[in-house]
Amino acid sequence: MIHSAGIPSVDLSDFLSGDDSRKTKFVQNLGKAYEDIGFVAVRGHLLQDVTSSILYAQCQQFFGLPQDIKNKYEDPKIAGQRGYTSFGKEHAKGRNVGDLKEFWHFGQMVEGIDPIKSEYPDNIFVEELPEFNTYGIKAYKELEETGKHMLRAIALYLDLDEFFFDDKIKNGNSILRPIHYPPITHEPETAVRAAEHEDINLITLLMGASSEGLEVLNKQGKWVGITALPEQLVVNVGDMLQRLTNNKLKSTTHRVVNPAREQWSNPRFSIPFFLHPRSDMRLDCLENCVNAENSKHYEPISAGEYLNERLKEIGLKK
Repeated sequence: MIHSAGIPSVDLSDFLSGDDSRKTKFVQNLGKAYEDIGFVAVRGHLLQDVTSSILYAQCQQFFGLPQDIKNKYEDPKIAGQRGYTSFGKEHAKGRNVGDLKEFWHFGQMVEGIDPIKSEYPDNIFVEELPEFNTYGIKAYKELEETGKHMLRAIALYLDLDEFFFDDKIKNGNSILRPIHYPPITHEPETAVRAAEHEDINLITLLMGASSEGLEVLNKQGKWVGITALPEQLVVNVGDMLQRLTNNKLKSTTHRVVNPAREQWSNPRFSIPFFLHPRSDMRLDCLENCVNAENSKHYEPISAGEYLNERLKEIGLKK
């Protein structure tokens, strides 16, 4: 099935059905989509409608707070990894003009006795909006669980053990990022709402945005608009997975463009979940993705080392 924007559509309930033929079909359709374009639209996921709708409403309330209240939740010492990041702080790799956005980060709630807890800053919670915190954490967990099953399907497609990624993402450094693109009040010089980029992580799970604007670069070099339908997530490959698979699976370039001038007064809200592994996961190219036709493209590196490099490149870390 094809999404209206031309990206493939899959149903996660096929993978979870217990029916081997449906599961196999899901794995093959997902893998082919990730080889061809790097994006799919996913139905049958584990994010509840009520979680999504309440969190979006809470996001609008948070970003509508006075600037001095939002500022008290910004901590420059933690490179934007938790809490609030103010407008224009982040830019795309290779750019020095800030994107036209402000955002919030919810991070991992480490379960059990795990020394990795010392690597993560504590989550920051908004005193004024307790439901923002509650539903942010709820969405984080539902999307993390969805992502775990997506990665199990990817592992099977790569001829790995189905549970290859499980221990690598348990208590991983994943981030839920509610984003606000404010109304555009004057002619932007060079910045778009978010300049063309690839995501850093393994996979990104995107809840339906409040308006259009997301575009992906297809194989023909053309930008194609994508809007997640209400019952779908858009899930794309990130650079870590592309690196691990030696470019077998594609981390597709995407951007968020400014709307037509008559819609400049409309804000845009978006909530992606960036699924990261633990920092000690190796991103060295998988041996079964290296052959005579596809020699090794990347040097060995850990996920933590790679993340630090990229945070510096996008301006969040000095």
